[in-house]
Amino acid sequence: MKKLVIGICAHVDAGKTTLSESLLYLSGAIRKMGRVDNKDAHLDNFELERARGITIFSKQAMLEVGDVQITLVDTPGHVDFSLEMERTLQVLDYATLVINGADGIQGHTKTLWRLLAIYQIPVFLFINKMDQVGTDKEKIMNELKQQFSDGCIEFGQTEADDFYDQLAMSDEILLESYVDRGQIEIPQIIEAVRKRKVYPCFFGSALKLEGVEGLMQGIVNYAHIPSYPEAFGAKLFKIGRDEQGNRLTYMKITGGRLKVRDSLSNGVWEEKVNQIRIYSGKKFEAVNEVEAGSVCAVTGLTQTKPGEGLGIEAASHAPLLEPVLAYQILLPEGCDPRVMLPKLRQLEEEDPGLHMVWDEQLSEIQVQIMGEVQLEILQSLIQSRFGIEVSFGSGRIVYKETIGGVVEGVGHFEPLRHYAEVHLLMEPGERGSGLQFGVECSEDVLGKSWQRLILSHLEEKVHKGVLTGAPITDMKITLVSGRAHTKHTDGGDFREATYRAVRQGLKSAESILLEPYYSFHLELPEKMVGRAMTDLEKMHGTCQITHIEGNIAVLTGSAPVLTMRNYHKEVMAYTKGLGRLFCSLKGYEPCHNPEEVIEKAGYDSERDVDNPTGSVFCAHGSGFLVPWDEVKDYMHVESYFQKEHELFEEGPYVQASYSEERWIDPEEIDRILNQTYYANQGKKSVWQKRKTAAESYYRPTTDLNKFKELKEDYLLVDGYNIIFAWPELKELVKDNMDGARMRLLDTLSNYQGIRKCRIMVVFDAYRVQGHPEEVVDYDTIRIVYTKEAQTADQYIERFAYDHQKKFNIAVATSDGLQQIIIRGAGCALLSAKDLKEEIEMANESVRQAYQAKQTETRNYLKDALSAKTEQQIKELLKEEKE
Repeated sequence: MKKLVIGICAHVDAGKTTLSESLLYLSGAIRKMGRVDNKDAHLDNFELERARGITIFSKQAMLEVGDVQITLVDTPGHVDFSLEMERTLQVLDYATLVINGADGIQGHTKTLWRLLAIYQIPVFLFINKMDQVGTDKEKIMNELKQQFSDGCIEFGQTEADDFYDQLAMSDEILLESYVDRGQIEIPQIIEAVRKRKVYPCFFGSALKLEGVEGLMQGIVNYAHIPSYPEAFGAKLFKIGRDEQGNRLTYMKITGGRLKVRDSLSNGVWEEKVNQIRIYSGKKFEAVNEVEAGSVCAVTGLTQTKPGEGLGIEAASHAPLLEPVLAYQILLPEGCDPRVMLPKLRQLEEEDPGLHMVWDEQLSEIQVQIMGEVQLEILQSLIQSRFGIEVSFGSGRIVYKETIGGVVEGVGHFEPLRHYAEVHLLMEPGERGSGLQFGVECSEDVLGKSWQRLILSHLEEKVHKGVLTGAPITDMKITLVSGRAHTKHTDGGDFREATYRAVRQGLKSAESILLEPYYSFHLELPEKMVGRAMTDLEKMHGTCQITHIEGNIAVLTGSAPVLTMRNYHKEVMAYTKGLGRLFCSLKGYEPCHNPEEVIEKAGYDSERDVDNPTGSVFCAHGSGFLVPWDEVKDYMHVESYFQKEHELFEEGPYVQASYSEERWIDPEEIDRILNQTYYANQGKKSVWQKRKTAAESYYRPTTDLNKFKELKEDYLLVDGYNIIFAWPELKELVKDNMDGARMRLLDTLSNYQGIRKCRIMVVFDAYRVQGHPEEVVDYDTIRIVYTKEAQTADQYIERFAYDHQKKFNIAVATSDGLQQIIIRGAGCALLSAKDLKEEIEMANESVRQAYQAKQTETRNYLKDALSAKTEQQIKELLKEEKE
């Protein structure tokens, strides 16, 4: 039988569970259709779910439509249980997104749509509650097309011409078929749905069983049945426990078959399957074997984790959503927290939205959650499962930290008879990218086994930031160098060196404190918009009025979780129940009050003995500690930046031809440097006095007559900046970017031949995924294509700072911010216009010099005659006259 796994997702109260009941009832899987308000829904089988009328845990049910067996997965709709929903997305073939026809697209609905896009899951849409007064099908379709995709098409009337017109406009293949043959075949529609080009929409009322049959047939008709390999594979997505306390591992078989008593392993552990269960609601059927495409729960596995892959299946990425609130768990008197912690770990396994944190110094348990509703559920679970009544302390926000610039972290661990050194390149990443790890280290420098060990140490720990001790995020950490000793190095040495390298890099970098933000959707009477906008401004949020319908205005935007946590209560109060606020987690953004948070945290990175910032070196047979800001003075392996510096150390020194203009006074440069470059230095020791700009970049008049060292000219050109600044090249870009690039390179190559200076042209490649830094020679000039996540501005800035003492550097760019930064580095500047004029002047001087050599001269024959021949000619002429 054909197998499909369909997940049902929705904003809370959209009718998701009611739709699930309708599908099960119409397919004959259940005899009576349950209701949420009657507390007898087939899938809401937990007492807490029935009491509160919401879905808390994802559950599955089996139904058959024709020759297709559908595993229906009902997911939570409340935002506090978004992590429970997200982990089920890993095993879905298709998703049905339910939308409340009366309310339209709501805040959490957009989050679900974004997650489905990230996980690349094809989507069917069911617009529910169309039986309610005031629903407008045309209005909802326009809203779907504007906010989701033009591929959202109503599949209720498949024979209408407008239906095929919309299909043809959603995909080129469908358009070509429609133009050539006048029709679109069903296999083509199935493929378009699978590729997320088309999103079939169905309208109805799940409670009244209207439109549900059409949705069910639409799924069967337009869903592609997956094929699976013969080799065994399984994706683990959930851990649970039955009423007897047996540990259940929920998985989808993605290849081959699974039998009872089979041994499963992930390379670390190996355990046998005792029982295989196929659940449908609360009931299950024990089977001896399941095939690919099935979702089942197995017993006997004690070390599994959600997101793991078995067999040929790879592990999943970490969830994009994460807890943002933290509370202290207050235990009753006489309850030992160390005894309670293992029990709470069981709940953490079952609910990915819970993070249990043990604070060793305070001897207390803290729980990180998504929202306060989840806190009430946790309290009830602990009471029912373990018979212990707990309470919670005041909540706090879960902060994170990142960095604002590229930095090299160095860690060294060398007590007696131990040795390891690690160099890490730490670069800021995009918001929400998390931590990424990579290797750019030659095996000639450090063996492959040591490299893998360092990566495992980077991934195994939650690394703390240096501002508040919060976890770090949104950065890429790359192993670029290191050293081991043939006799004295063991694995533990690299663990210490790796941890210290991360901390040393964080201390050297500009650290940025991040806090969680909500995206919100606020509906309220139009006359109260001013009050709402004032409130949001006080909460350090941003908002805009998306539309006004009747006397109801809709505001959307974002604001910090800290300031917006209880705002829904205020909305209900000042709108007298007419206003509605929907919030969903947007992600982490820079903190709105970092100084206050850092001061309140009172974290001292130098006193954190579990996360040292310095390194251990050895001299005279004993180890000694070196502070973080002196580590690079003692390190044994040369800096990664020094290697790049040496790449360009070629050629003789010549007289400089560029002259700097003092167009910014020293005090202004001091101010700019303190806000930019020096901000990346961390907290330096107080006795290390910085030089002023006047001391650093301007030579006093008493030194003007001293001998001046000759330096070579170096011209750095921001390639794309110049291309789009020169009209003739910008015009050429419209037809051929490569042509514009080659024209610029040829022009600069000719210019280099005239001026005899070095020229480097830097092009952005930061959007090219996986692109390494590339340096090539073109004729007489050097070309640099930056690596992924690095702009030309960043490369030029770093090169200028690294080489300002060796070369007379001039930078050609029209980027105003970049000009200020380059001035701060002590380099000369050429705008795009100045560079063009300079090249034209150089070409003109060459032309004039050439023309000067081509002055008109006459050649006379007598000038080429010898003296003897000339005398003979004179005698002949004399004879003729006589």
